[in-house]
Amino acid sequence: MGIVKDRFKAKADLVAVEIKEMLKEHGNKVIGEVQLSQIYQGMRGITGLVTETSLLDAQEGIRFRGYSIPELQQKLAHAPGGSEPLPEGLFYLMLVGELPAEDDVHHLSSVWQRRSHVPNHVFASIEALPVNTHPMTQFVVAVMALQTESQFAKRYAAGMNKKDYWEAVFDDSMDLIARLPRVAAYIYRRKYKMGDHIQPNGLLDWAGNFAHMMGFEDESFKELMRLYMTIHADHEGGNVSAHTTHLVGSALSDPYLSYASGMNGLAGPLHGLANQEVIKWIFEMRKELKTESPTKDQIAEYVKKTMSEGKVVPGYGHAVLRKTDPRFSAQMAFGKKHMPDDPLVKTVWDIYETVPPILQTIGKIKNPWPNVDAHSGALLVHYGMVEYEYYTVLFAVSRALGVLASLCWDRALNFPLERPKSVTTDLVELWLAGKDNIWGE
Repeated sequence: MGIVKDRFKAKADLVAVEIKEMLKEHGNKVIGEVQLSQIYQGMRGITGLVTETSLLDAQEGIRFRGYSIPELQQKLAHAPGGSEPLPEGLFYLMLVGELPAEDDVHHLSSVWQRRSHVPNHVFASIEALPVNTHPMTQFVVAVMALQTESQFAKRYAAGMNKKDYWEAVFDDSMDLIARLPRVAAYIYRRKYKMGDHIQPNGLLDWAGNFAHMMGFEDESFKELMRLYMTIHADHEGGNVSAHTTHLVGSALSDPYLSYASGMNGLAGPLHGLANQEVIKWIFEMRKELKTESPTKDQIAEYVKKTMSEGKVVPGYGHAVLRKTDPRFSAQMAFGKKHMPDDPLVKTVWDIYETVPPILQTIGKIKNPWPNVDAHSGALLVHYGMVEYEYYTVLFAVSRALGVLASLCWDRALNFPLERPKSVTTDLVELWLAGKDNIWGE
């Protein structure tokens, strides 16, 4: 079946047996209590999903299969002469649950290169849209056009056995991940470079080839893409893009449909679009202050002005994290290594020193620290990628690694259709008055 596929199936079979035994012995145990406020306020803190690929700790931040970002930077294979992890290695880790050997990583690079062909009708679908269409809209349209290639959809229609769902989802996921850089780069060159497209380079790794097809040949930019694709790949299962992909996939929608649904969620301002909002906010601040290097005092006044207008400071705060996002720290370290004197990057660092103390004076804000979005745009601008509308597409390409690895696990473990119970406010009011027992107590 293929080296990675065989290893994944062997691991999934072991985990499936483990889960079956665990449910047999402990299936009736209660693992938490739901508060009424949680039901009305975004289900924050309700444990209701199993996602094998990563776990988000409020204090430690993201861990992929138990490994922190600094550990991944050290332990995963690098491109020749590089120091940042190859995303192929992270995908292997999320999928198989073990650190890959260097040969495993290069094998994945080779497999994705072989699977990367994009049919002409996908490009035609993109070209049918006005050039001024938002890049994320073009991207999701392209993914939907790719759905014609779904092995899962074809095999299901032909009467596929339930035990083979995982294999068709695996093949679709590998094909989709392989094709996304080509599609995303095509959209970038179409919208911002007058349609002057660049053919893929079959000798490059997945992220390096993506950088090449967008038109960036600087080796340090390719390193940035490797880091970016790694640290944005997954963030456990409750975020909008991951949960939506999982939810739609639970209806046995194929990976193309499931991933496209998740990316529509990623395009929201409270999720992936936030990285676009951060750089836009900094550009507006510099324009209003008439300087490319505002002082910390000027930044503080602009932050207070932003908040007085009822707006949030983009890039700060997170639904789970209660400290500086380790993904922000990784990007800061990259900036200090490759562009320590860049005015925009230095402004990001000054904002980092200025904003948290201001937000800490507001009692309702639990996390005044920066998240991943607070830094990424400044690094991209340094290399000339000033088209901040496109940044969420980069996020989307990266996030495919995590959500599709998770989708493979969903089908390998035969997770059922997700269908939580909902109630009405009228029924809640009856329960509060003691006239109805909606919780079955």
